[in-house]
Amino acid sequence: MRAHRRTWLALPLVLSLAGGGVSGATGAPRSDPGPDVRRLMERGHVNGLALAVIDKGQVSHVAAYGRRNVERDLPLTTDTIMYGASLTKTAFAYVVLQLVEEGRLTLDTSIADLLPKPLPEYKRFTDLAGDERWRGLTPRVVLTHTTGFPNYRWIEDDKKLRFHSQPGTRYGYSGEGFYILQLALEEGLGLEVGKEMQTRVFDRFGMSRTSMTWRPDFAENLADGYTLEGTLRPHDERSRATAAGSMDTTIADQAKMWAGLLRGDGLSAASRAEMTRPQVPITSAHQFPTLRDWTDKRNAGIRLAAGLGLVTFEDKTGPAFFKGGHDDGTGNMVVCLETPQRCVVLLSNDVRAERIFPEVAKLVLGKTKMPWYWEYGFE
Repeated sequence: MRAHRRTWLALPLVLSLAGGGVSGATGAPRSDPGPDVRRLMERGHVNGLALAVIDKGQVSHVAAYGRRNVERDLPLTTDTIMYGASLTKTAFAYVVLQLVEEGRLTLDTSIADLLPKPLPEYKRFTDLAGDERWRGLTPRVVLTHTTGFPNYRWIEDDKKLRFHSQPGTRYGYSGEGFYILQLALEEGLGLEVGKEMQTRVFDRFGMSRTSMTWRPDFAENLADGYTLEGTLRPHDERSRATAAGSMDTTIADQAKMWAGLLRGDGLSAASRAEMTRPQVPITSAHQFPTLRDWTDKRNAGIRLAAGLGLVTFEDKTGPAFFKGGHDDGTGNMVVCLETPQRCVVLLSNDVRAERIFPEVAKLVLGKTKMPWYWEYGFE
């Protein structure tokens, strides 16, 4: 990794709320991890990082460090619009569970029973013509990433979508499945996913600066991304809501969302438990590249498994879960411990932040069994 020639580390804009403090690596209470976060950012040449702490199910600390745009010397704040990336998938899963509770579908309803015509008859999915395995796709299969698809079809040599395994049989992270489930909700149930996300999640939790599509008012305080080489990657103004990852948001809003998801607001206790239940054991050595035949025995020791729209594991404190989000200029991570009802939420407009996430998370949660080796390929 090449060092960035300039590292901007402004004083953080911090919002401290009532509740528990921030824990250090030893578990001792700490009011603000800022000095250590800035030190880690400087070491890792990270331009911007935003952090939130949830304690006992309530937001207790929100902060932002560094710059949202280095070239224009603009500070990252707790209200800066940042790309949510695949954290969108967890919010989408929450919507699906609400629809299940309303009797609109079940987790095991076949896509074939939701769509008004066969999936291969839709323009985007004609590659699946002649392969009836698509009928085995269900909301549960999609949300547990067991579709059998690669992450995206453009990874394939011929850029065509195909199954690599029978749906429901093995974990393999795939955004393609989320496109199909979104299609089923929109074509089969007559819903507009962007609007459902807005009313069922963003409005519910008071997330006033979060949207599934671009809003002009976001431009006044917007984060651009930075690649591994430190190159500017302008923020993408997404015009279409996609369940796989079109959410624009802020760290203040994400703190509210993950606190609400942790508490289970808007869901029955049974549905909330289903979301974070270990449903499909994960044996792969790493999350990416997907669908490789590699394994890691450590996974079994922490009961690493797919939940619905997130990944679960067994921490020393009890059940835990996490979800990441990533693109060339974005690194996001949320880790939650169920028993103490404690989470760390991390958003960065610099993908190099992923290298320091394990240490930043340790400042907040203490030492955990979070499988960083699986998520990022390093300890």
